Amino acid sequence: MKAQFWRSALGILAAAFAGITTAAAQTAATYPNKPIRIIVPFAPGGSSDILARSIGIKMTEKLGQPVVIENKPGADGMIGADLAAKSAPDGHTMVLLDISSITMAKSLYAKVPFDPAKDFAGVSMLSFSPHALVVHPSIPANNLKELIAWAKANPGKLNFGSGSGAVYLAEAQLKAQTGLDLLHVPYKGGAAALTALTGGEVNIVLNGLLATLPHIKGGRIKGLGLTGEKRSSAAPEMPTLIESGLPGFVTGSWQGLLAPAGTPKDIIAKIHTTVRDILMEDELNKRLAGQGAEVIASAPAAFDALMATELVRWAKIAAESGIKPE
Repeated sequence: MKAQFWRSALGILAAAFAGITTAAAQTAATYPNKPIRIIVPFAPGGSSDILARSIGIKMTEKLGQPVVIENKPGADGMIGADLAAKSAPDGHTMVLLDISSITMAKSLYAKVPFDPAKDFAGVSMLSFSPHALVVHPSIPANNLKELIAWAKANPGKLNFGSGSGAVYLAEAQLKAQTGLDLLHVPYKGGAAALTALTGGEVNIVLNGLLATLPHIKGGRIKGLGLTGEKRSSAAPEMPTLIESGLPGFVTGSWQGLLAPAGTPKDIIAKIHTTVRDILMEDELNKRLAGQGAEVIASAPAAFDALMATELVRWAKIAAESGIKPE
């Protein structure tokens, strides 16, 4: 009787396991079979949000399911990133963000609710946008040299608005290389920092060019320089900070799309191919380039490798700047 019971139980378990396997295979083969959620862990209007909405519309058309952009700002991007990391690994929830926000997390915070190296799978690198060093029009400086001279003549009068931990670390590097006395004022994302700058709440900001360039062109703020290795075709009049006398000063917004670890590789490959094709479309490619973003549709493996490199880089910058996790 007991033998019959166990044979029956094992048969049920085997059938259930086969059903799960079949369902998983069907999910991979028929993906997507429900709406897709892309989490942006910052407020609307920043570089990640702009890119997510541009890509999301096209993904809806190509994949046949609605792509919903969900803004989850807070804790320097960690709230949204953690939500994505703990979501079902089926390709229906992803996170689009500046990868510096998660690769620098352990360098700044003692308690990080996820493991940047283990809890995510790279789907596709999307773009790189150098940071723009911008000031409020009331600051009588039109380049970095003039800013440094004014700051030294007016000590204690510059406050620096940042929308992410990556920018905070870039600020530390800027202070170390220029000797600027900057009062740090944190905001929940680059868009909020820009709003504070245009409103005169702060007087200097570093932010991704993609979101910042329209404000520069509109005359609401002044652009003093870019943090890329070379000038941007979208703003060729703006020198790099390297040209302005800061050797090796290269930072920016590496925008990428990530899925929870464990997401099937064939689903990741399908999403990557879809996103790559979208980024290569002339209309979007030219629009992003015109806004200061360089399209980088790298493969998942290359994206994972960049993540690993960035983890090491931010840890080194934090250590050299004397910044300890809090």
